[in-house]
Amino acid sequence: MLQFILASQSPRRQQLLRQIGIADFEIIVPDADETYDPALSPEQIVSSISRKKAEAVRPLAKDALVIAADTMVFLDGLRLGKPKTQEEAREMLTALSGRTHHVCTGVTVCRGPQVFTESETTSVTFRPLTGWEIARYVLTGEPMDKAGSYGVQGLGALFVEHIDGDYFNVMGLPLCRLGRMLKRFGVDPFFREEDQ
Repeated sequence: MLQFILASQSPRRQQLLRQIGIADFEIIVPDADETYDPALSPEQIVSSISRKKAEAVRPLAKDALVIAADTMVFLDGLRLGKPKTQEEAREMLTALSGRTHHVCTGVTVCRGPQVFTESETTSVTFRPLTGWEIARYVLTGEPMDKAGSYGVQGLGALFVEHIDGDYFNVMGLPLCRLGRMLKRFGVDPFFREEDQ
């Protein structure tokens, strides 16, 4: 039976893998260099980092299939990372208020010598937010471990007016794209062993 390794400690990515029927996987947190050339495009940045994560785990994988991803939020081409303080979270949410930003995820899937890397970009538009809403949201603690200071799968959904693209990409793993990539390795989530 094919073994899977998720090169991520993200609980959201774990949840999304289970959602498409990959319930049995090992988690190995990659020790990868996540620096990048700022001259690269957002898609190139997340692709290169997801590949570094996969390559860091690959020597431990033996014959397992490794799935790695890296998600970043960009506003006007500038990266919005995870906030270090509540004030930083408030500043990010204020900047996102009433505007459209982009969520980019690089995905790398590898097994043995085969390595495939792709990227997905989703446009997210926030409705105008009041200072009170931003302050109350930051006090929930939800923004503090999330790029861009919000979680679309949580209370942050109340801010999202429009999404153009893959919703699951905003959570951290573009499932439609991942499904197509897995098929290159003969993995079809619709197929079950009991169907043999």
